Amino acid sequence: MTDFRFGILLWSQAATWPEMLDAARRVDRLGYDHLWTWDHLHAIMGDPLQPIYEGYVVLGAWATATEHTKLGLLVGANTFRNPGLVAKAVTTLDHASAGRAILGIGGAWFEYEHTAHGIEFGSGFGQRLDWLDESATAIRALLDGGVVTSPPGGRYAFSALEHHPLPVQAHLPVMIGGGGEKKTLRTVAKVADYWNVAGAPDVLARKNAILAEHCSAVGRDPAAIIRTSNSWIVIRDTKPEAERVWAEQMARNRSDLKEDNRYRMFFGPPAYIAEKLLEHVSAGFESTIVELPTPYDVETIERLVGEVKPLIDRG
Repeated sequence: MTDFRFGILLWSQAATWPEMLDAARRVDRLGYDHLWTWDHLHAIMGDPLQPIYEGYVVLGAWATATEHTKLGLLVGANTFRNPGLVAKAVTTLDHASAGRAILGIGGAWFEYEHTAHGIEFGSGFGQRLDWLDESATAIRALLDGGVVTSPPGGRYAFSALEHHPLPVQAHLPVMIGGGGEKKTLRTVAKVADYWNVAGAPDVLARKNAILAEHCSAVGRDPAAIIRTSNSWIVIRDTKPEAERVWAEQMARNRSDLKEDNRYRMFFGPPAYIAEKLLEHVSAGFESTIVELPTPYDVETIERLVGEVKPLIDRG
């Protein structure tokens, strides 16, 4: 028997606030383990100038509208904010939600929004991952009640920084998103409690094995990290009907997603969805986060936990 955990990510582009609020409340009522939104300042699918909401404000509003599900960004853009500010923000979210916050963070990748806002993007992905490692280490220390002074030569310059109050949770979990095998997975091994990555089952299995190697190198138990895959799912009784629903969602989002995302696009009846997610379980992933575009698909939200989860749990 498996106890497979589902999370939902609500795309924050092309959405109205009443839609986001209603969907969050439904996810909470149905017992999903965690609820996420993006951390982007411009839309990342299709036209970048579509409407989109800021992530931490969304989470703060959800904190007062929900009661059970954990809340986080999948994932926060490290480049957007000083890490001390991030630690303060997620601690505030933890208090507002009575201990349900997850700190999601990653290296950031969408250059357009950085250029438009005048946010430093760095010399390349390698440098941004170095910044991420430094940032995540400092945030972990602050959330645990430590005092942080930055060593010379890094990206940040903290000076005897400490925060009060501490989070409600004795150990506020950190989620790191990404699959970079040299730098990102090393940072995951050092500080993460959750890890999220997208890939076909063979890719997930390979990266999981590499993460285990990094854990061994830093003396961390790999079992201490919850592995979450990333999937796009529409549940209908037939695949053509599910694909029709997806096409309508993509029209709303001014996007036309092609074959390069097929590895995570599961459209069809519950038994088919369960079969595909059991391949993720076999690769070592005990949870998936389902990304939902607008208009949010109520039938899929309800059938995932009502029909697909029991099939996965029975194996």
